[in-house]
Amino acid sequence: MAQYYTYQLFDFLHRVAANNNREWFHAHKSEYDELRALWMEDLDRLISLMTAWEPQLASQSAKSCAYRFYRDTRFSLDKSPYKTFFSAAISPWGRKLPRAGFYLHMGIDEENLWGGSGLYGGLWCPDTSTLRKLRHAIVDNIEEFEEIINNPEFLKYYPSWIGDSLKNVPKEWNKEHPQAELLKLKEYGRLNSCKEAFFRNPAWVEIAAHRFSLLKPLVDFINYSLDEEEPFTLKNI
Repeated sequence: MAQYYTYQLFDFLHRVAANNNREWFHAHKSEYDELRALWMEDLDRLISLMTAWEPQLASQSAKSCAYRFYRDTRFSLDKSPYKTFFSAAISPWGRKLPRAGFYLHMGIDEENLWGGSGLYGGLWCPDTSTLRKLRHAIVDNIEEFEEIINNPEFLKYYPSWIGDSLKNVPKEWNKEHPQAELLKLKEYGRLNSCKEAFFRNPAWVEIAAHRFSLLKPLVDFINYSLDEEEPFTLKNI
């Protein structure tokens, strides 16, 4: 039986990390193209499975959700031309993620801020106004919010918040506020960290679709809370 392609995919990503230059990549471009095509097929399948519980994804595809493999080095001190991971933002807006959504990261260990590959869901890098609205929505609906984040199956795969936090409670809130730790968060997202072995399983797409579904109540809470304040449409992008 032929070995599942993700074995070769991770081997390729490790070799990119060791040879991150245009000459090496050009010599191995055909290998990249083959692996990328197989991964895009899996990504299309993942989106299709997620559409069963999130119908708003019906208009999306791997092409609209996948990020480029080529790095934008214009404003970075690191001039390495290629990423060492494949990634995609899955939302009704594709990879343009103006609200909470889902994120897939497949790469070598410790490549991203969270320490490697995984399944992420939530709101990343919101602006000050959005963050203020969400904090008020959480406090005003704390019982609903806590029911979502304390669901046992949710906690099994998404045990803690991922992202930056303030050292102190925002000035507009009492420092002894009962939701002080939630109010300190600057991002509202959770991560199911997945090692390379997870993606070597040919059933990873089906497993990921299920685990992403556990994030839907959190993503929905964030989005409808923000949309109550200011309904969002594609015209806002």
